[in-house]
Amino acid sequence: MDKFWLAFLPIFMAVNAISLLPFFISFTAELERGRVRRTIVQSVITATIVAVLFLLAGSALLNVLGITVADFLIAGGALLFVIALDELLASEKKVRLVDTESLGAVPLGVPLIVGPAVLTTTLMLEPQYGFTTTVTAIVCNILIAGGMFWLSTPIIRFLGTSGVKTISKIGDILLAAIAVMMVRKGIVLVIAQYAAR
Repeated sequence: MDKFWLAFLPIFMAVNAISLLPFFISFTAELERGRVRRTIVQSVITATIVAVLFLLAGSALLNVLGITVADFLIAGGALLFVIALDELLASEKKVRLVDTESLGAVPLGVPLIVGPAVLTTTLMLEPQYGFTTTVTAIVCNILIAGGMFWLSTPIIRFLGTSGVKTISKIGDILLAAIAVMMVRKGIVLVIAQYAAR
């Protein structure tokens, strides 16, 4: 059981389910309840499949393609920044460019729930704690994020329209900042790799 918690906690910090709630509210504020529930299920299923498949073949795939952790961080950060920028610059009457049919898969499932931070964390934990323990820790954390999404309706009702809009914009700014941080860490890793040669 100790091994489980040692694997669970780093992944918990990487997923950071609480911080995902403003992004979820931002993307789903205008959707009907049934669509929101389907989006939650889609995000949980997508995140789980991607995380498990990446854990199974991630290291080998990255090595074959010549992709480093730094490359992964920069690409993921760039994608998140584009999403955040689009949301921040969107006017009130602008129709969202996010496809509601695939919203749960992208960007909620990937890269918000399961992004570069989670994927790289799991790759580092698996050799230490084993495949089964790491997968169990991943699935538990993804379900926690899904639970946070599921409870967003009463939270939205409590906050009201203006509160939701405020949280959404704050979430967009935080998302942009997280994206910049990921790109920065990726660049630092690249510089360190070249300096070590």
